[in-house]
Amino acid sequence: MRRLSGFILLLALAFALPAFSQQRWQRAYGGGNADCGESVQQTSDGGYIVAGFSTSFGNGTQVYLVKTNASGDTLWSKTYGGTGTDWGRSVQQTSDGGYIIAGWTTSFGAGMEDVYLIKTNNQGNTLWTKTYGGTNGDWGSSVQQTSDGGYIIAGYTESFGAGNRDVYLIKTNSQGDTLWTKTYGGTGLDGGSSIQQTSDGGYIIAGSTHSFGAGRYDVYLIKTNASGDTLWTRTYGGTNDDFSQSIWQTSDGGYIVSGFTLSFGAGGYDVYLIKTNASGNMLWTRTYGGVSTDWGWSIQQTTDGGYIIGGNTDSFGDSSQVYLVRTNASGDTLWTRTYGGAGNEAGYSVQQTSDGGYIVAGYTSSFGAGYDDVYLIKTDAYGNVGVESPIRKVDGSASRPLQVTPNPFFSFTTVPGHSTDRFVLYDISGRRVGVYKGDRIGEGLRAGVYFVRAESGDGRPVRVVKAR
Repeated sequence: MRRLSGFILLLALAFALPAFSQQRWQRAYGGGNADCGESVQQTSDGGYIVAGFSTSFGNGTQVYLVKTNASGDTLWSKTYGGTGTDWGRSVQQTSDGGYIIAGWTTSFGAGMEDVYLIKTNNQGNTLWTKTYGGTNGDWGSSVQQTSDGGYIIAGYTESFGAGNRDVYLIKTNSQGDTLWTKTYGGTGLDGGSSIQQTSDGGYIIAGSTHSFGAGRYDVYLIKTNASGDTLWTRTYGGTNDDFSQSIWQTSDGGYIVSGFTLSFGAGGYDVYLIKTNASGNMLWTRTYGGVSTDWGWSIQQTTDGGYIIGGNTDSFGDSSQVYLVRTNASGDTLWTRTYGGAGNEAGYSVQQTSDGGYIVAGYTSSFGAGYDDVYLIKTDAYGNVGVESPIRKVDGSASRPLQVTPNPFFSFTTVPGHSTDRFVLYDISGRRVGVYKGDRIGEGLRAGVYFVRAESGDGRPVRVVKAR
Protein backbone atom coordinates (compact mmCIF):
# COMPACT_ATOMS: atom_id res chain seq x y z
CA MET A 1 0.00 0.00 0.00
CA ARG A 2 1.39 3.32 -0.99
CA ARG A 3 0.51 6.53 0.83
CA LEU A 4 0.70 9.79 -1.09
CA SER A 5 0.44 13.33 0.15
CA GLY A 6 -1.29 16.01 -1.85
CA PHE A 7 -3.66 18.76 -0.87
CA ILE A 8 -6.60 17.35 1.14
CA LEU A 9 -8.44 18.00 4.36
CA LEU A 10 -7.43 16.71 7.77
CA LEU A 11 -9.12 13.45 8.72
CA ALA A 12 -10.70 14.88 11.83
CA LEU A 13 -12.32 17.64 9.82
CA ALA A 14 -13.45 15.31 7.05
CA PHE A 15 -15.28 13.02 9.43
CA ALA A 16 -16.91 15.95 11.22
CA LEU A 17 -18.70 16.99 8.01
CA PRO A 18 -22.48 16.59 7.71
CA ALA A 19 -22.18 14.10 4.85
CA PHE A 20 -20.39 11.67 7.13
CA SER A 21 -22.80 12.09 10.05
CA GLN A 22 -25.80 11.06 7.97
CA GLN A 23 -27.35 7.67 8.60
CA ARG A 24 -26.41 5.04 6.04
CA TRP A 25 -27.81 1.53 6.11
CA GLN A 26 -29.74 -1.18 4.28
CA ARG A 27 -32.51 -3.35 5.71
CA ALA A 28 -34.75 -6.19 4.53
CA TYR A 29 -38.18 -6.98 6.01
CA GLY A 30 -40.50 -9.91 5.43
CA GLY A 31 -40.96 -13.63 5.87
CA GLY A 32 -40.39 -16.82 3.91
CA ASN A 33 -42.42 -15.84 0.84
CA ALA A 34 -42.61 -12.74 -1.38
CA ASP A 35 -42.82 -9.28 0.22
CA CYS A 36 -42.36 -5.90 -1.45
CA GLY A 37 -42.23 -2.20 -0.54
CA GLU A 38 -44.06 0.09 -2.95
CA SER A 39 -44.02 3.43 -1.10
CA VAL A 40 -41.93 5.08 1.62
CA GLN A 41 -42.13 8.31 3.59
CA GLN A 42 -40.07 9.76 6.41
CA THR A 43 -42.32 10.25 9.43
CA SER A 44 -42.49 13.14 11.86
CA ASP A 45 -40.42 11.23 14.47
CA GLY A 46 -37.53 10.81 12.02
CA GLY A 47 -38.32 7.18 11.24
CA TYR A 48 -39.95 5.70 8.16
CA ILE A 49 -43.24 4.17 7.04
CA VAL A 50 -43.25 1.64 4.19
CA ALA A 51 -46.33 0.24 2.44
CA GLY A 52 -46.50 -2.64 0.01
CA PHE A 53 -47.70 -6.21 0.02
CA SER A 54 -46.85 -9.47 1.76
CA THR A 55 -47.46 -13.11 0.93
CA SER A 56 -45.55 -14.19 4.05
CA PHE A 57 -48.06 -12.97 6.65
CA GLY A 58 -51.84 -13.03 6.79
CA ASN A 59 -54.15 -14.75 4.30
CA GLY A 60 -52.84 -14.87 0.74
CA THR A 61 -51.55 -11.50 -0.47
CA GLN A 62 -52.15 -8.68 2.01
CA VAL A 63 -51.37 -4.99 2.33
CA TYR A 64 -48.14 -4.73 4.34
CA LEU A 65 -47.19 -1.75 6.52
CA VAL A 66 -43.82 -1.48 8.27
CA LYS A 67 -42.86 1.27 10.71
CA THR A 68 -39.18 1.76 11.56
CA ASN A 69 -37.09 4.10 13.63
CA ALA A 70 -34.43 6.36 12.10
CA SER A 71 -31.95 3.45 11.99
CA GLY A 72 -34.34 1.15 10.12
CA ASP A 73 -35.13 -1.04 13.12
CA THR A 74 -38.70 -2.35 13.01
CA LEU A 75 -41.04 -0.75 15.56
CA TRP A 76 -44.11 -2.61 14.32
CA SER A 77 -45.60 -4.14 11.21
CA LYS A 78 -49.21 -4.76 10.17
CA THR A 79 -51.13 -6.53 7.43
CA TYR A 80 -54.58 -5.64 6.11
CA GLY A 81 -57.04 -7.46 3.88
CA GLY A 82 -59.17 -10.56 3.53
CA THR A 83 -58.91 -13.91 1.81
CA GLY A 84 -58.27 -12.51 -1.67
CA THR A 85 -55.47 -10.34 -3.04
CA ASP A 86 -54.90 -7.00 -1.32
CA TRP A 87 -52.14 -4.64 -2.37
CA GLY A 88 -50.75 -1.38 -0.94
CA ARG A 89 -49.36 1.05 -3.52
CA SER A 90 -49.11 4.40 -1.71
CA VAL A 91 -48.75 5.60 1.88
CA GLN A 92 -48.67 9.00 3.56
CA GLN A 93 -48.54 10.12 7.16
CA THR A 94 -51.65 12.14 7.92
CA SER A 95 -52.04 15.32 9.95
CA ASP A 96 -53.24 13.36 13.01
CA GLY A 97 -50.03 11.27 13.08
CA GLY A 98 -51.66 8.19 11.57
CA TYR A 99 -51.39 6.83 8.03
CA ILE A 100 -53.44 6.60 4.85
CA ILE A 101 -52.81 3.72 2.43
CA ALA A 102 -54.21 3.32 -1.07
CA GLY A 103 -54.13 0.26 -3.30
CA TRP A 104 -56.60 -2.34 -4.41
CA THR A 105 -58.47 -5.39 -3.12
CA THR A 106 -60.21 -8.49 -4.39
CA SER A 107 -61.35 -9.38 -0.87
CA PHE A 108 -63.93 -6.60 -0.54
CA GLY A 109 -65.99 -4.29 -2.73
CA ALA A 110 -68.29 -4.50 -5.71
CA GLY A 111 -66.19 -5.88 -8.54
CA MET A 112 -63.21 -7.93 -9.60
CA GLU A 113 -60.75 -5.47 -8.07
CA ASP A 114 -61.68 -2.33 -6.19
CA VAL A 115 -59.75 0.71 -5.02
CA TYR A 116 -58.84 0.09 -1.37
CA LEU A 117 -58.33 2.90 1.16
CA ILE A 118 -57.14 2.18 4.71
CA LYS A 119 -56.87 4.75 7.50
CA THR A 120 -54.86 3.84 10.58
CA ASN A 121 -53.74 5.48 13.81
CA ASN A 122 -50.08 6.06 14.59
CA GLN A 123 -49.64 2.41 15.64
CA GLY A 124 -51.06 1.05 12.41
CA ASN A 125 -54.37 -0.01 13.98
CA THR A 126 -57.24 0.29 11.50
CA LEU A 127 -59.64 3.20 12.05
CA TRP A 128 -61.64 2.59 8.88
CA THR A 129 -61.43 1.09 5.39
CA LYS A 130 -63.27 1.99 2.18
CA THR A 131 -63.57 0.51 -1.28
CA TYR A 132 -64.45 2.34 -4.50
CA GLY A 133 -65.36 1.04 -7.94
CA GLY A 134 -67.87 -0.85 -10.03
CA THR A 135 -68.37 -4.38 -11.31
CA ASN A 136 -65.11 -4.56 -13.26
CA GLY A 137 -61.53 -3.86 -12.27
CA ASP A 138 -60.57 -0.65 -10.43
CA TRP A 139 -57.16 0.09 -8.94
CA GLY A 140 -55.72 2.81 -6.69
CA SER A 141 -52.17 3.94 -7.46
CA SER A 142 -51.56 7.09 -5.42
CA VAL A 143 -53.09 8.91 -2.45
CA GLN A 144 -52.52 12.28 -0.82
CA GLN A 145 -54.21 14.04 2.08
CA THR A 146 -55.71 17.28 0.80
CA SER A 147 -55.71 20.71 2.39
CA ASP A 148 -59.31 20.24 3.63
CA GLY A 149 -58.37 17.10 5.58
CA GLY A 150 -59.85 14.70 3.04
CA TYR A 151 -58.07 12.54 0.48
CA ILE A 152 -57.47 12.43 -3.26
CA ILE A 153 -56.84 9.06 -4.95
CA ALA A 154 -55.66 8.46 -8.50
CA GLY A 155 -55.67 5.16 -10.34
CA TYR A 156 -57.48 3.51 -13.18
CA THR A 157 -60.92 2.05 -13.81
CA GLU A 158 -62.47 -0.50 -16.13
CA SER A 159 -65.91 0.05 -14.59
CA PHE A 160 -66.49 3.66 -15.66
CA GLY A 161 -65.38 6.11 -18.34
CA ALA A 162 -65.15 6.36 -22.10
CA GLY A 163 -62.87 3.46 -23.00
CA ASN A 164 -61.65 0.05 -21.95
CA ARG A 165 -59.67 1.64 -19.14
CA ASP A 166 -59.61 5.25 -17.92
CA VAL A 167 -57.81 7.44 -15.41
CA TYR A 168 -59.83 7.34 -12.19
CA LEU A 169 -59.89 10.21 -9.67
CA ILE A 170 -61.70 9.97 -6.32
CA LYS A 171 -62.12 12.80 -3.82
CA THR A 172 -63.21 11.91 -0.28
CA ASN A 173 -63.80 13.65 3.03
CA SER A 174 -61.72 12.92 6.12
CA GLN A 175 -63.71 9.73 6.77
CA GLY A 176 -63.22 8.35 3.28
CA ASP A 177 -66.77 9.10 2.13
CA THR A 178 -66.89 9.90 -1.59
CA LEU A 179 -67.43 13.58 -2.46
CA TRP A 180 -66.97 13.14 -6.21
CA THR A 181 -65.29 10.94 -8.81
CA LYS A 182 -63.98 11.72 -12.28
CA THR A 183 -62.65 9.73 -15.22
CA TYR A 184 -60.33 10.92 -17.97
CA GLY A 185 -59.29 9.32 -21.22
CA GLY A 186 -60.41 8.13 -24.62
CA THR A 187 -61.43 4.87 -26.22
CA GLY A 188 -58.12 3.13 -25.55
CA LEU A 189 -56.29 2.10 -22.39
CA ASP A 190 -55.50 5.00 -20.06
CA GLY A 191 -54.45 5.03 -16.40
CA GLY A 192 -53.27 7.29 -13.60
CA SER A 193 -50.06 6.51 -11.68
CA SER A 194 -49.43 9.56 -9.48
CA ILE A 195 -51.42 12.46 -7.97
CA GLN A 196 -50.47 15.66 -6.21
CA GLN A 197 -52.57 18.58 -5.00
CA THR A 198 -51.20 21.72 -6.60
CA SER A 199 -50.57 25.14 -5.07
CA ASP A 200 -53.82 26.51 -6.59
CA GLY A 201 -55.91 23.86 -4.81
CA GLY A 202 -56.41 21.74 -7.92
CA TYR A 203 -54.69 18.51 -8.89
CA ILE A 204 -52.04 17.22 -11.27
CA ILE A 205 -52.23 13.60 -12.43
CA ALA A 206 -49.51 11.69 -14.25
CA GLY A 207 -50.27 8.52 -16.10
CA SER A 208 -50.16 6.89 -19.49
CA THR A 209 -52.49 6.91 -22.48
CA HIS A 210 -53.12 4.68 -25.45
CA SER A 211 -55.92 6.97 -26.65
CA PHE A 212 -53.90 10.09 -27.45
CA GLY A 213 -50.38 11.12 -28.41
CA ALA A 214 -47.71 10.24 -30.92
CA GLY A 215 -47.03 6.59 -30.21
CA ARG A 216 -48.55 3.43 -28.85
CA TYR A 217 -48.46 4.61 -25.25
CA ASP A 218 -47.55 8.15 -24.25
CA VAL A 219 -46.98 9.97 -20.99
CA TYR A 220 -50.31 11.57 -20.01
CA LEU A 221 -50.56 14.69 -17.84
CA ILE A 222 -53.92 16.05 -16.60
CA LYS A 223 -54.38 19.31 -14.71
CA THR A 224 -57.70 19.87 -12.95
CA ASN A 225 -59.32 22.45 -10.71
CA ALA A 226 -60.35 21.70 -7.12
CA SER A 227 -63.53 19.99 -8.39
CA GLY A 228 -61.69 17.67 -10.74
CA ASP A 229 -62.74 19.53 -13.91
CA THR A 230 -60.09 19.37 -16.61
CA LEU A 231 -58.09 22.55 -17.18
CA TRP A 232 -55.66 21.02 -19.67
CA THR A 233 -54.10 17.73 -20.76
CA ARG A 234 -50.74 17.01 -22.35
CA THR A 235 -49.04 13.99 -23.88
CA TYR A 236 -45.30 13.42 -24.26
CA GLY A 237 -43.35 10.75 -26.06
CA GLY A 238 -42.32 9.36 -29.40
CA THR A 239 -43.49 6.69 -31.80
CA ASN A 240 -42.88 3.85 -29.36
CA ASP A 241 -44.09 3.21 -25.77
CA ASP A 242 -43.58 5.88 -23.09
CA PHE A 243 -44.93 5.70 -19.53
CA SER A 244 -44.99 7.98 -16.50
CA GLN A 245 -44.96 6.76 -12.91
CA SER A 246 -44.45 9.80 -10.67
CA ILE A 247 -45.04 13.56 -10.69
CA TRP A 248 -43.96 16.46 -8.49
CA GLN A 249 -44.90 20.13 -8.65
CA THR A 250 -41.65 22.07 -8.73
CA SER A 251 -40.72 25.28 -6.93
CA ASP A 252 -41.19 27.31 -10.13
CA GLY A 253 -44.84 26.20 -10.42
CA GLY A 254 -44.14 23.71 -13.18
CA TYR A 255 -43.89 19.92 -13.01
CA ILE A 256 -41.29 17.18 -13.12
CA VAL A 257 -42.37 13.73 -14.35
CA SER A 258 -40.44 10.46 -14.23
CA GLY A 259 -41.10 7.20 -16.01
CA PHE A 260 -39.53 5.16 -18.76
CA THR A 261 -39.32 5.38 -22.53
CA LEU A 262 -38.81 3.05 -25.46
CA SER A 263 -38.86 5.96 -27.92
CA PHE A 264 -35.66 7.65 -26.78
CA GLY A 265 -32.41 6.82 -25.02
CA ALA A 266 -29.53 4.40 -25.25
CA GLY A 267 -31.02 0.96 -24.72
CA GLY A 268 -34.33 -0.83 -24.34
CA TYR A 269 -36.46 1.15 -21.91
CA ASP A 270 -34.58 4.09 -20.41
CA VAL A 271 -35.43 6.26 -17.41
CA TYR A 272 -37.43 9.22 -18.78
CA LEU A 273 -37.49 12.66 -17.13
CA ILE A 274 -39.74 15.48 -18.37
CA LYS A 275 -39.73 19.07 -17.08
CA THR A 276 -42.68 21.32 -17.92
CA ASN A 277 -43.84 24.82 -17.09
CA ALA A 278 -47.04 25.53 -15.15
CA SER A 279 -49.12 25.04 -18.32
CA GLY A 280 -47.64 21.64 -19.07
CA ASN A 281 -45.52 22.87 -21.96
CA MET A 282 -42.31 20.87 -22.20
CA LEU A 283 -39.12 22.70 -21.19
CA TRP A 284 -36.72 19.77 -21.55
CA THR A 285 -36.46 15.98 -21.38
CA ARG A 286 -33.67 13.65 -20.33
CA THR A 287 -33.04 9.92 -20.49
CA TYR A 288 -30.76 7.87 -18.25
CA GLY A 289 -29.53 4.31 -18.54
CA GLY A 290 -27.45 1.92 -20.58
CA VAL A 291 -27.89 -0.63 -23.32
CA SER A 292 -30.37 -2.81 -21.42
CA THR A 293 -33.60 -1.85 -19.64
CA ASP A 294 -33.85 0.91 -17.04
CA TRP A 295 -36.97 2.14 -15.23
CA GLY A 296 -37.75 5.33 -13.33
CA TRP A 297 -40.49 4.77 -10.75
CA SER A 298 -40.28 7.78 -8.42
CA ILE A 299 -39.25 11.45 -8.57
CA GLN A 300 -38.82 14.27 -6.08
CA GLN A 301 -37.34 17.76 -6.31
CA THR A 302 -34.46 18.15 -3.88
CA THR A 303 -33.79 21.12 -1.62
CA ASP A 304 -31.15 22.53 -3.97
CA GLY A 305 -33.61 22.60 -6.88
CA GLY A 306 -32.32 19.43 -8.53
CA TYR A 307 -34.01 16.02 -8.69
CA ILE A 308 -33.68 12.52 -7.30
CA ILE A 309 -35.03 9.56 -9.30
CA GLY A 310 -35.52 6.06 -7.94
CA GLY A 311 -35.88 3.00 -10.14
CA ASN A 312 -34.08 -0.13 -11.24
CA THR A 313 -31.58 -1.02 -13.92
CA ASP A 314 -30.56 -4.05 -15.96
CA SER A 315 -27.76 -2.09 -17.63
CA PHE A 316 -25.37 -1.85 -14.70
CA GLY A 317 -24.39 -4.69 -12.38
CA ASP A 318 -24.79 -8.44 -12.78
CA SER A 319 -28.57 -8.46 -12.30
CA SER A 320 -31.48 -6.05 -11.91
CA GLN A 321 -30.45 -3.50 -9.27
CA VAL A 322 -31.93 -0.51 -7.49
CA TYR A 323 -30.99 2.58 -9.52
CA LEU A 324 -30.65 6.07 -8.06
CA VAL A 325 -30.04 9.08 -10.31
CA ARG A 326 -29.22 12.51 -8.89
CA THR A 327 -29.44 15.51 -11.23
CA ASN A 328 -29.11 19.26 -11.11
CA ALA A 329 -32.01 21.62 -11.89
CA SER A 330 -31.48 21.13 -15.63
CA GLY A 331 -31.60 17.34 -15.43
CA ASP A 332 -27.85 16.90 -15.94
CA THR A 333 -26.49 13.90 -14.05
CA LEU A 334 -24.52 14.65 -10.89
CA TRP A 335 -24.15 11.01 -9.89
CA THR A 336 -25.80 7.61 -10.18
CA ARG A 337 -25.73 4.67 -7.79
CA THR A 338 -26.84 1.05 -7.89
CA TYR A 339 -27.65 -1.18 -4.91
CA GLY A 340 -28.21 -4.88 -4.54
CA GLY A 341 -26.58 -8.28 -4.60
CA ALA A 342 -26.49 -11.35 -6.82
CA GLY A 343 -30.29 -11.52 -7.10
CA ASN A 344 -32.81 -9.01 -8.40
CA GLU A 345 -33.73 -5.67 -6.82
CA ALA A 346 -35.91 -2.67 -7.67
CA GLY A 347 -36.53 0.72 -6.05
CA TYR A 348 -40.13 1.91 -6.35
CA SER A 349 -40.12 4.96 -4.09
CA VAL A 350 -37.52 7.57 -3.13
CA GLN A 351 -37.63 10.59 -0.85
CA GLN A 352 -35.05 13.10 0.33
CA THR A 353 -34.70 12.88 4.10
CA SER A 354 -34.35 15.64 6.69
CA ASP A 355 -30.57 15.10 6.94
CA GLY A 356 -30.12 15.66 3.20
CA GLY A 357 -29.78 11.98 2.35
CA TYR A 358 -32.29 9.68 0.67
CA ILE A 359 -34.58 6.80 1.60
CA VAL A 360 -35.47 4.20 -1.05
CA ALA A 361 -38.03 1.40 -0.81
CA GLY A 362 -38.51 -1.59 -3.09
CA TYR A 363 -37.74 -5.28 -3.00
CA THR A 364 -34.70 -7.55 -2.88
CA SER A 365 -34.14 -11.20 -3.69
CA SER A 366 -30.48 -10.99 -2.62
CA PHE A 367 -31.00 -10.29 1.07
CA GLY A 368 -33.52 -11.11 3.78
CA ALA A 369 -35.54 -14.10 4.91
CA GLY A 370 -37.61 -15.09 1.90
CA TYR A 371 -38.06 -15.30 -1.83
CA ASP A 372 -38.37 -11.50 -2.03
CA ASP A 373 -38.24 -9.06 0.87
CA VAL A 374 -39.04 -5.41 1.38
CA TYR A 375 -35.80 -3.53 0.71
CA LEU A 376 -35.13 -0.23 2.49
CA ILE A 377 -31.98 1.76 1.74
CA LYS A 378 -30.86 4.88 3.62
CA THR A 379 -28.08 6.84 1.93
CA ASP A 380 -26.18 10.02 2.61
CA ALA A 381 -26.43 13.07 0.34
CA TYR A 382 -24.15 11.44 -2.23
CA GLY A 383 -25.95 8.11 -2.42
CA ASN A 384 -23.43 6.27 -0.26
CA VAL A 385 -24.62 3.48 2.04
CA GLY A 386 -21.40 2.24 3.68
CA VAL A 387 -18.67 4.57 4.92
CA GLU A 388 -16.30 3.19 2.29
CA SER A 389 -18.90 2.97 -0.52
CA PRO A 390 -17.75 4.60 -3.75
CA ILE A 391 -19.87 7.12 -5.62
CA ARG A 392 -20.51 6.61 -9.32
CA LYS A 393 -20.01 9.92 -11.07
CA VAL A 394 -20.80 11.12 -14.58
CA ASP A 395 -17.77 9.42 -16.13
CA GLY A 396 -18.33 6.17 -14.22
CA SER A 397 -15.34 6.54 -11.95
CA ALA A 398 -15.55 5.95 -8.22
CA SER A 399 -14.66 8.38 -5.48
CA ARG A 400 -15.48 9.52 -2.00
CA PRO A 401 -17.18 12.88 -1.58
CA LEU A 402 -14.98 15.33 0.31
CA GLN A 403 -15.80 18.84 1.47
CA VAL A 404 -12.78 21.10 1.46
CA THR A 405 -11.65 24.53 2.56
CA PRO A 406 -9.59 26.73 0.21
CA ASN A 407 -5.99 25.52 -0.38
CA PRO A 408 -6.32 22.41 1.81
CA PHE A 409 -3.81 19.63 2.45
CA PHE A 410 -4.89 16.05 1.70
CA SER A 411 -3.46 12.57 2.09
CA PHE A 412 -4.94 9.30 0.77
CA THR A 413 -4.54 5.59 1.33
CA THR A 414 -5.26 3.86 -1.98
CA VAL A 415 -6.12 0.31 -2.92
CA PRO A 416 -3.24 -2.11 -2.19
CA GLY A 417 -1.25 -3.38 -5.13
CA HIS A 418 -1.65 -0.33 -7.36
CA SER A 419 1.04 2.18 -8.24
CA THR A 420 -0.70 5.52 -7.87
CA ASP A 421 1.07 8.62 -9.09
CA ARG A 422 -1.61 11.29 -9.27
CA PHE A 423 -5.09 12.41 -8.19
CA VAL A 424 -7.72 13.89 -10.49
CA LEU A 425 -10.20 16.28 -8.89
CA TYR A 426 -13.83 16.78 -10.00
CA ASP A 427 -16.47 19.15 -8.72
CA ILE A 428 -20.01 18.06 -7.83
CA SER A 429 -21.23 18.50 -11.42
CA GLY A 430 -18.62 16.02 -12.65
CA ARG A 431 -16.38 18.70 -14.20
CA ARG A 432 -12.67 17.99 -14.03
CA VAL A 433 -10.98 20.84 -12.15
CA GLY A 434 -7.38 19.69 -11.82
CA VAL A 435 -4.71 17.02 -11.77
CA TYR A 436 -2.37 16.94 -8.76
CA LYS A 437 0.87 15.05 -8.12
CA GLY A 438 2.92 14.51 -5.00
CA ASP A 439 2.63 17.28 -2.45
CA ARG A 440 1.31 19.92 -4.79
CA ILE A 441 -1.11 22.37 -3.14
CA GLY A 442 -4.25 23.34 -5.05
CA GLU A 443 -3.88 27.08 -5.25
CA GLY A 444 -7.16 28.83 -5.92
CA LEU A 445 -9.27 25.80 -5.06
CA ARG A 446 -12.60 27.04 -3.71
CA ALA A 447 -14.37 25.58 -0.71
CA GLY A 448 -17.00 23.01 -1.59
CA VAL A 449 -17.69 19.32 -2.26
CA TYR A 450 -15.25 17.53 -4.57
CA PHE A 451 -14.62 14.01 -5.80
CA VAL A 452 -11.10 12.67 -6.14
CA ARG A 453 -10.05 9.77 -8.34
CA ALA A 454 -6.65 8.21 -7.85
CA GLU A 455 -5.03 7.02 -11.07
CA SER A 456 -2.30 4.45 -11.52
CA GLY A 457 0.61 4.90 -13.88
CA ASP A 458 -1.22 3.13 -16.71
CA GLY A 459 -4.30 5.34 -16.26
CA ARG A 460 -6.54 2.75 -14.57
CA PRO A 461 -8.84 4.26 -11.93
CA VAL A 462 -8.14 3.26 -8.34
CA ARG A 463 -10.86 3.81 -5.74
CA VAL A 464 -9.83 5.95 -2.80
CA VAL A 465 -10.67 3.90 0.28
CA LYS A 466 -9.60 6.15 3.11
CA ALA A 467 -8.84 9.82 3.65
CA ARG A 468 -6.00 10.69 6.00
